[in-house]
Amino acid sequence: MPNNPQILLDNRPVGEAVVSNFKLVEAPTPALQDGQVLVRHHYLSLDPYMRGRMNDSKSYAASQPLGEVMLGGTVGVVEESRHPKFQPGDQVVGMGGWQHYSVVDGNAPGMLRKVDTTHVPLSYYLGAVGMPGVTAWYGLVKIINPKAGETVVVSAATGAVGSAFAALAKARGCRVVGIAGGPEKCAYATNELGFDACIDYKVHSDLKSMSKALKEACPDGIDGYFENVGGYLLDAVLLRANAFARVAVCGMIAGYDGQPLPLHNPALILINRMKVEGFIVSEHMEVWPEALAELGGLVAQGKLRPRETVAQGLASAPEAFLGLLKGKNFGKQLVKLI
Repeated sequence: MPNNPQILLDNRPVGEAVVSNFKLVEAPTPALQDGQVLVRHHYLSLDPYMRGRMNDSKSYAASQPLGEVMLGGTVGVVEESRHPKFQPGDQVVGMGGWQHYSVVDGNAPGMLRKVDTTHVPLSYYLGAVGMPGVTAWYGLVKIINPKAGETVVVSAATGAVGSAFAALAKARGCRVVGIAGGPEKCAYATNELGFDACIDYKVHSDLKSMSKALKEACPDGIDGYFENVGGYLLDAVLLRANAFARVAVCGMIAGYDGQPLPLHNPALILINRMKVEGFIVSEHMEVWPEALAELGGLVAQGKLRPRETVAQGLASAPEAFLGLLKGKNFGKQLVKLI
């Protein structure tokens, strides 16, 4: 059997995560038991939620165990199968982790899914037509639930979630405003992703400035907000929110180093009778087929053209991951393994 390079979580971060929190090792690939499938990973997904799991603290997901392979989404090809549902050569998406190969129980529900790459490239199943895309779909459709003509805002606008959110919201007739870092990302948001406006948080780096920028970009106020960042961005949105606005809380990347993120004026939630709801997309598996069908359709029609940042080789994953947390990636951050 081939050797299997892996990246483990070696020690927990103190404050900011660093490369030395990770360790590259090689392990033998175990022989298959009945019902198991061996997958050779082609791409590995890097996502912000992984940073929260590195902490040994109460969060919505169990902490990443020390000395074990970093968890994460993967796409690849079945190399060997002892399960009737999977054949060698099948293209699959799963949660194989930061390693070249994974052995998967073919009977475990939701652990391995065959995908069709006729109209959708394999790597997209980790982004636009994968977990990030479904995340955007759930927050928009199930929590914000916009009517045509309403204004919706999303932070981290050009990432994997934000780009899918824009396509989904435009399909529902919304005015869509993004918040992203730097002129290049903002130009990409309006020129390629279909945002009506995009605000550069690097220019508007405090509450007063961001609130003013939101007022200009959202002349009719804000009806829905998809939150990925937290901090002063959420404060600024609350100041511009309409009565009965809805906030889907997906991530708080500004607080992933462990410091609490205080709210400036929570009374606005009451004054505006707002709905603020946090969600974890893996708890809503029942919506995935509907969401993935719509996302795949948008890609096939050319209405969702996600950009990818691809790091080469497993050893590059820690640096690429730390860059993602600082917004250095453009679109979906992947690691190419083959």
